Amino acid sequence: MRLESFVQGRWTAPGPDWSGIRSAVTGEVVAEWASGGLAMGEVLDYARRVGGPALRRLTFHERAEMLKRLAAHLGERKEALYRLSHQTGATRTDNLIDVDGGIGTLFVYASKGRRELPNATFLTDGGVEPLSRGGSFVGRHVLTPLRGAAVHINAFNFPCWGLLEKLAPALLAGVPVVTKPATVTAYVAHALVRLIAESGLLPEGALQCVVGSTGDLFDHLTCQDVVSFTGSAETAQILQRHPVVAREAVRFVAERDSLNAAILGPGAEPGSPEFDLFVAEVAREMTVKAGQKCTAIRRALAPRPRVPAVIEAIGARLGQVRIGDPARAEVGMGPVVGLAQRRDVLARVEALRAEAELVHGDPARVAVEGADAERGAFLAPLLLHCPDPLRATRVHALEAFGPVCTVMGYDGLEEAAHLANRGEGSLVASLYTHDPEAAAALVFGVGAYHGRLLVLDRDCAREQTGHGSPMPHMVHGGPGRAGGGEELGGMRALHHYMQRTALQGSPAMLSRITGSWIKGAPEAVAPQHPFRCHFEELEIGRSFHSAERTITLEDIEHFARFTGDTFYAHMSEEATRGHPFFPGRVAHGYLLLSFAAGLFVDPDPGPVLANYGLDSLRFLKPLRPGEAIRVRLTAKEKSPRNAQYGEVRWDVEIQTGTGETAATYELLTMNAMRG
Repeated sequence: MRLESFVQGRWTAPGPDWSGIRSAVTGEVVAEWASGGLAMGEVLDYARRVGGPALRRLTFHERAEMLKRLAAHLGERKEALYRLSHQTGATRTDNLIDVDGGIGTLFVYASKGRRELPNATFLTDGGVEPLSRGGSFVGRHVLTPLRGAAVHINAFNFPCWGLLEKLAPALLAGVPVVTKPATVTAYVAHALVRLIAESGLLPEGALQCVVGSTGDLFDHLTCQDVVSFTGSAETAQILQRHPVVAREAVRFVAERDSLNAAILGPGAEPGSPEFDLFVAEVAREMTVKAGQKCTAIRRALAPRPRVPAVIEAIGARLGQVRIGDPARAEVGMGPVVGLAQRRDVLARVEALRAEAELVHGDPARVAVEGADAERGAFLAPLLLHCPDPLRATRVHALEAFGPVCTVMGYDGLEEAAHLANRGEGSLVASLYTHDPEAAAALVFGVGAYHGRLLVLDRDCAREQTGHGSPMPHMVHGGPGRAGGGEELGGMRALHHYMQRTALQGSPAMLSRITGSWIKGAPEAVAPQHPFRCHFEELEIGRSFHSAERTITLEDIEHFARFTGDTFYAHMSEEATRGHPFFPGRVAHGYLLLSFAAGLFVDPDPGPVLANYGLDSLRFLKPLRPGEAIRVRLTAKEKSPRNAQYGEVRWDVEIQTGTGETAATYELLTMNAMRG
């Protein structure tokens, strides 16, 4: 299989000099690659000129639907990716993380995009900021897609997940992608891109794939481009120091080396659920993907008296792992990605042994099932013990990127936090304790050095996803050695590909620009109640001003008896004497909401299909018996949901009879389409 690049809408063979990529299992050549022959400036120009405009014409909901269809398409064809991935050393379980995990990330962003984003091409960010005393000058922030390309440089260990977890938020944000897979597993990423290209589901130019060297691509970057890199710290530093990156202030997201830690809490005795979770998780992280995970546990910290039991228990688990051909169902761990990687891991283990003793596994020998141990890149899981981690340096600085972990003891939670932080920044640390006080001490003792903290105990054991599993909903990244970057994190990931811009102007102007009504902008008041308007007919700013209703003492007491809410501020004049908030007996806040609904709701069947909630409720002024209220209801925002109905967000203000604001909130309704 010769790997071509997919650029400018076609598959293109690079230069004439081809090199082989060997199977991690058999050592045989499974694919060939070559570099050169690509005009990188034209590749980026195609993304900006063709892919970008096509994506930006789509709304967030349309892009989300595109991701959903793409995920379904890949899910129906994933077995082909499984077959190829076995050659990288991946077992069936490993592929659940890489292939299914990547497809699942597409589904998550498709779902969150439909539920959390408007059916628009830009985002408003935060609330309206008053910038003048009279209210005629206000500000708010908007987010718009960058006009460049997202350059994604991926690591070898997750050729599917790595590509798709970067692709999903970039496309949802409206930015085209140029992806560059790591060469040693590029044949899997190449097959994935071919499936995507053949689907025809993405707009032209939305995705391009460069196999081999990136050449002079970085010379053509601009301030509108984004680089998202996963790999070694050394390579990341070289790329970040590129003069164009500095000159153009190119956004650079890095996810690199990480000496992640697992910490066994002081109260977790052998035989306790937390002790067993710790042992199982360390052993699993050593063997899943043969330890070739940026989130794998490299340092296992335990109370010093527990260290012998920890070593014995982890060793026993590792001894049960069957190593061999990953295509065989009974095999629990395949080889590392290649012979060069095996040599690198063994060299680093040898360096670590200057500070740590080998307590399980043999670097020179491994029992292999169904494969040739010499031709394949097989390694035994190697567990080390560092007896003096406070004085050691290498175990906190050197990562052996394979099935390797070092156990070390600590005395006290403060020392445990200190040792965990010696890694100088990691993607994840996990804590194993059922003691909330110990958990809190560790969380706030190590939090500044770690991008994600997983607190595992018996209560979440059955449903937790594991130390090494980044979830699309949560941030993936970490400070310092881990790169200082941030991926995923739900909708936060989109912000890397969008520009935040501060808008300033009149309420009327900003309302028109953003399509979101701001108090102080003109209102449209018509004889017809706005609830009689179908979704298409309802204009932003359409308002209804209600009649007044006086709140009586009888209303308050009836509401209290009817609901059971007999809070003293509603029932006793004496109890409120000298109260800092209440001038005496006052109406229930929820009574105000109920009366407000009675003042503005149009009762007859019509285009309003349902009220499904309210946001941002604030009670601003208590009302005494005998005071009156009235309501202003204004259409604030609209967002189509499907061909039958759309969401309407209403700005609601409850005013007193003298015009003071008593309460504000946003009402959400589903309104029918006329068609």
